[in-house]
Amino acid sequence: IEILFSSFMLNLTIIQKNYRIIVILKYPNTYSNILTNNKIDTVAAITTLIALMLRANNSESLIKLIFILIFVLLTGPVSNHIIANSAYVQGYNPNKGAD
Repeated sequence: IEILFSSFMLNLTIIQKNYRIIVILKYPNTYSNILTNNKIDTVAAITTLIALMLRANNSESLIKLIFILIFVLLTGPVSNHIIANSAYVQGYNPNKGAD
């Protein structure tokens, strides 16, 4: 049953990545794109890592995947903030393009 659930989660990741493409076209605002795409990427990474955890054969692989999951959870929002903040500091106007 772990393999079936793992396969379902990997397929869910593919659907999430395809939805990301739709979101890029849906939101014309740069800051909305940054925020939404980062959330989708983080959730897709989490579902992929959980699927891999279910398929892990030994405890060493499971521990490594847990550390990778913690790293993704800590660095995802930080990188999103840095990218959005640098665009704001540079004076990027999301409605008219770069000034």
